[in-house]
Amino acid sequence: MRVDLFDYDLPAELIADAPVEPRRQARLLDQTGAVFTDRRVGDLPELLRAGDILVFNDTKVLPARLVGRRGAAKVEVTLHKSLGQGQWLAFARPGRRLRVGDEVTFTEDLSAEVRAKDPRGDVTLDFGRPESDLRTLLWRHGSMPLPPYIKRDTPRGSDYDDYQTIFAAREGAVAAPTAGLHFTEDLLADLAAAGVATAAITLHVGAGTFLPVKVADADDHVMHSEWGEVSAATVARIAAAKAAGGRVVAVGTTSLRILESAARDGRLAPFSGDTDLFITPGFQFHAVDLLLTNFHLPRSTLLMLVAAFHGRVRMLEAYDHAKAAGYRFYSYGDCCLLDRRGDD
Repeated sequence: MRVDLFDYDLPAELIADAPVEPRRQARLLDQTGAVFTDRRVGDLPELLRAGDILVFNDTKVLPARLVGRRGAAKVEVTLHKSLGQGQWLAFARPGRRLRVGDEVTFTEDLSAEVRAKDPRGDVTLDFGRPESDLRTLLWRHGSMPLPPYIKRDTPRGSDYDDYQTIFAAREGAVAAPTAGLHFTEDLLADLAAAGVATAAITLHVGAGTFLPVKVADADDHVMHSEWGEVSAATVARIAAAKAAGGRVVAVGTTSLRILESAARDGRLAPFSGDTDLFITPGFQFHAVDLLLTNFHLPRSTLLMLVAAFHGRVRMLEAYDHAKAAGYRFYSYGDCCLLDRRGDD
């Protein structure tokens, strides 16, 4: 499938560089009806039904961006996938100059050896210490791995809060599951009062989620894998909700990807492991009925995913509506609510 079918223009002023406060006041484009309707995230208790189940991602973002030196040269790395035992895959700038065997020094107590280089641009860094010790040092020395389109100088402390969902419990992500950023404790209380249930999955989002698709044909794109888990308890909660007539509402594309990874055989089952599931139009969905998601980059795998779920033409029409109405785009931006329609 041609990647340029998922292209659109976006004025730079519509890229959000900070979240709306309070979070529930973010705008929500309701695409579940015959026409697009402008709403707020705080309207979710009225948009969903008693018996529906919201499935959110409980991953916690690590401060995975580090700046160090290889000799006199400055090196910036973003860790994106743990290989265990203190080794991580990372994106590095400038990566071309790094060689296997080079040492990158970040602080007096944190350095890493380049163990391997990948043709796609990854480097394997060995920090030479247990994973638990490394994560302690990341919280001490790292910064939050904001996506590259957020180009501003924000005090580091604000991003520790802003770029973390209230569901965050299991460390491992190096990018936020951004649809979850809209939720607050009072909104969850309102949803519970409306009879909407909740369940958790885990998908440790990698920085590869922000990589542009550089090939002309989506069939030639290689997805980065991410680790995820759908527990038996979550499978049981979802099964009970569906048996009672409720709908499965995925909070974000990350929740949708791991649920559909766990349902590849047509039936949702417990799952734990890596997934490189690449969802494009024509994909057969088995687990998710509704999707709450932010507005995604052009020519991205995430735009292809929402096009597969809701229809490519309709999604591009919705994005045109959102641009004309001044919606805020990307990680800190507004969101939309989609029902499953498939190809158009």
